[in-house]
Amino acid sequence: MISLKQGQIEAGEHKTAPVDEAGRRKFLKGSAAALALAPGMTLFAYGEAITKPAEQAVTTKSRWGLLIDAAKFSDEDVDACVKACQDENGWRDTGKPMTDAQWIRRVNLKNKKTDEQFSLPMMCQHCAEAPCVDVCPTGASFKRKDGIVLVDKHICIGCRYCMMACPYKARSFVHEHIEDQKEHAPRGIGTVESCTMCVHLVDEGKEPACVKAAPEGAMVFGDLNDKTSKLAQLIKSVATQQVRADLNLDPGVRYRNI
Repeated sequence: MISLKQGQIEAGEHKTAPVDEAGRRKFLKGSAAALALAPGMTLFAYGEAITKPAEQAVTTKSRWGLLIDAAKFSDEDVDACVKACQDENGWRDTGKPMTDAQWIRRVNLKNKKTDEQFSLPMMCQHCAEAPCVDVCPTGASFKRKDGIVLVDKHICIGCRYCMMACPYKARSFVHEHIEDQKEHAPRGIGTVESCTMCVHLVDEGKEPACVKAAPEGAMVFGDLNDKTSKLAQLIKSVATQQVRADLNLDPGVRYRNI
């Protein structure tokens, strides 16, 4: 088991705050297509970039997840996944580790008993019982019906409660003005952000960028609720682990060989 102490919360039962989907749609519909935050920088609404037809509405029928096999990753492989996420979603390292974006990062691990060292990609775990959603005072942190955890940048007030609540250190705060951002991945100074599981690609029936960049079989994406999916079959047939399983958050990201 991996212990990530920074931002750790006490173990216990967490109840995810319900998302008022109708209210959120009404809010986005009534808002302008884009919100000007600063000269030369515009924050685009999720509702405009990722609007699905009514007949394709997100439902609880699916729950998207990942299985990551640490044994199939080298440091360079993990870095390739990070680079793919940066290219797809428009963020980058600036050489300031305390303030840089943390959509996905390389975590280096060492077995104290054997001195074995390995690395793995770490990102938002898209928890069923997401503590970031529990503590958000405005509802900006929310979980879609299909399990993807997101941040509504229009109502995020930058309080960073979600960052403190996340035991995976998966969220980061935007400290500087953003240029050349992607429409499907809105970013704005004073807001919190994290891995979106490339929701814009998922809604098009595609895989997240990190999955496509990973070595063959190292990252498997799929529907946890579909017993016939490759992901569900693998989780049923091989030993997998949840990071900080003791917190009972039911993350959508699982690991092997950690």
